[in-house]
Amino acid sequence: MDNPQKQEEHAPVYRPEGTRKIKGLFSTQTVEKVGTGTTQRKTISKMFWFCTQNDAGEVLVQAMNKNNVPAGATTAVPLDDFLAKYNPEPEMYVKTVYPKMQELGATVQRAEEQRQRGALYSAQFEFENALAVDEENVRANFGLGLTYVERGEAAKAKDILGRIVGLDAAFAPEHKHLFNEFGISLRKSRMVDQAIEYYTRALTMTETDENLHYNVARAYYDKGDLDKCREHLERAKALNPAHEEVGKFLEFLNAKK
Repeated sequence: MDNPQKQEEHAPVYRPEGTRKIKGLFSTQTVEKVGTGTTQRKTISKMFWFCTQNDAGEVLVQAMNKNNVPAGATTAVPLDDFLAKYNPEPEMYVKTVYPKMQELGATVQRAEEQRQRGALYSAQFEFENALAVDEENVRANFGLGLTYVERGEAAKAKDILGRIVGLDAAFAPEHKHLFNEFGISLRKSRMVDQAIEYYTRALTMTETDENLHYNVARAYYDKGDLDKCREHLERAKALNPAHEEVGKFLEFLNAKK
């Protein structure tokens, strides 16, 4: 799925008969009956969704939050079902949703640039502004967590960690660089138990990433648990026998026997 916060030059337009993939704002309607007998009446509730079509042809739908930006988990809907149940909302998308998404993306980008420059309090302010709009924004959560780690505020970083481990989207491939940076920062800041918790959550999403096993092995080594360290190194080696760092680490452990 494309990152909803990614900036684009022009707002994409949905063309149902064209070759372009579906992307934009759509709505669904639910009709409910309220009351009984002669007082019974129908009410129509309308929900809005940010939708993008993946390479498999399914449409990933994500609910809009109260601030008119897509937030939370995505659900894959078969194309035929999507075309039957979802209605395009191009005017609302262009006038309201797309500008809000652009504004949110710009806020996160400013925050990331400030953190890279070492302006940590300014970065915190911008990340918190972004989270006020979308509390599940992956980049903003990671960024705020890194900001707290870099400022040595372990308790606040732990609070953000608790939020991140509950976000499935945080462990998606497009966020891998943020994921790795956060885990390494936790370990280097001697938040070893938190780093292990973080990597363990990631392993529930994928057990086939040798680098993930290598990173959790390093955390277990820092904790002094050499058995767990070796266990994850062996898993990493099984996944990629040519992993140079894993091989060196195992040689180091063997030499300590």
